[in-house]
Amino acid sequence: MTKYLSFRDFDWALLAVTLAICGIGITEIYTATMSTKFASSGLHMKQVYWVVGGVAVMFLVSLVNYEMLLENVHWFYIASLLSLVAVAIFGRKYLGAKRWIMLPGGQHFQPSEWVKLILILALAKYFSDNVREEATVTDIVKAGLIAGIPFLLVLRQPDLGTALTFVPVAVMALFLGGIKFKHAAVIVIVAAMLAPLGWHYALKPYQKQRLSTFLNPEVDAQGSGYQINQSLIAVGSGGLWGKGAAKGTQTQGDFLPVPQTDFIFAALAEEHGFVGCLFVLLLYFVLLMRLIHNAQTAPDRAGTLVVMGVVAILGFHLLVNVGMVVGYMPVTGIPLPLMSYGGSSVLFTFLALGLVNNIRMRRFVN
Repeated sequence: MTKYLSFRDFDWALLAVTLAICGIGITEIYTATMSTKFASSGLHMKQVYWVVGGVAVMFLVSLVNYEMLLENVHWFYIASLLSLVAVAIFGRKYLGAKRWIMLPGGQHFQPSEWVKLILILALAKYFSDNVREEATVTDIVKAGLIAGIPFLLVLRQPDLGTALTFVPVAVMALFLGGIKFKHAAVIVIVAAMLAPLGWHYALKPYQKQRLSTFLNPEVDAQGSGYQINQSLIAVGSGGLWGKGAAKGTQTQGDFLPVPQTDFIFAALAEEHGFVGCLFVLLLYFVLLMRLIHNAQTAPDRAGTLVVMGVVAILGFHLLVNVGMVVGYMPVTGIPLPLMSYGGSSVLFTFLALGLVNNIRMRRFVN
């Protein structure tokens, strides 16, 4: 099959939009850390290396037949579960959570980022093999187990933010798999009934405090509400056009904590204002629309499920991160795709986009 492939079928428009977002992110990482304790760390150059590596991985993944990946996804799924267990045993603890494994050279590996992609493939494989037009209760239970096991392992780290990203993948797979309205309603009702138990037994004290602070951040303005309050000040002070690159007082004064990661959109809003934010959100909109277009032209149902799984995760990341920055979502530690500093997140996104191009390049093969 590979001999019929051509990079003329590669989605170059998708790559251009992706690199534009990455370029804005690298610039913002540089300006946001110029006057902070991270100024001498060269984080923007490290991000450049991650992006370059991500582009290379994107092209390599596009050449591997996705049907082969789907046929062997059960092995990948087992390996992903073992990696999460390894984090619990050998993982490095930081700020009360075990989420990373230390690699040679001082680099950190976060397995939960890669589990997202494996979960997309696993659910796509299950529902593509299911020829029924409507999902049965058995299908719902099996899909719930496929997503639920890694969800619980990641939640135990604890990493509520990453665990929640598994939910939209499962929801998208069930929706495209033909879940009935009455079954969906039952799931929502059961989830609502179990929410109090999750609050008391599943969430850590600091996670409860974050959710409580989200509803009223002024109650603990110098404690758990500090991040969101400083973020709101930064976003509001940017106004229409912003204060200019490297001129944000909240960011440069080190009032906004770690602006290069989860709150990079707040730093962008302060420096470039409403217009700059609108432009970046437009780029993300184009990115998601290109992905949906590729889902519509996929050669089979499995391809459509995989691409829409990528759409679900990236859309969820975007919604939660931007909502968090402007005070409409609780602080969960979910990064902004392609812009927030971090190698695991960047490489996962490029891997996912490489898989999308893999499917796109094979849409005329058969």
